[in-house]
Amino acid sequence: MKIDSIKDGIVLDHIKAGRSMDIYRYLGLDKLDCSVAIIKNVPSNKMGKKDILKIADNFDINLDVLGYVDPDITVCYIKDYEIVEKRHVELPEKIVNIIHCKNPRCITSVEREIDHIFKLTDRKNRIYRCVYCESKKSKYSL
Repeated sequence: MKIDSIKDGIVLDHIKAGRSMDIYRYLGLDKLDCSVAIIKNVPSNKMGKKDILKIADNFDINLDVLGYVDPDITVCYIKDYEIVEKRHVELPEKIVNIIHCKNPRCITSVEREIDHIFKLTDRKNRIYRCVYCESKKSKYSL
């Protein structure tokens, strides 16, 4: 299999194997008018297997989505076939409109215009709580 390098764009590397399609959906990559390569189950010395996303466009990427789905992702910005910047994401302290509160009594269930805001309350176990009703959302589950 041959995956060409990209001239300008973004490469998401070190994605936990099997999570690339979630990232694709939550970043809205299907709406971009550019090439997007999804490479799944790539052998990795460090991780065993990993996924990679190559996006042939520079756009404002939501690092909070990446941090929530997989805080070990590396974001590489490419310019003229060279890496010009490399970022490591981490669990965000607060996420807005990435996940939704499932509590039927929460204000977000009644008032549709209110942002769904979750705050990180337990970094070790990756637990987020709704800022309105304190409902728990643990680990990664979109």
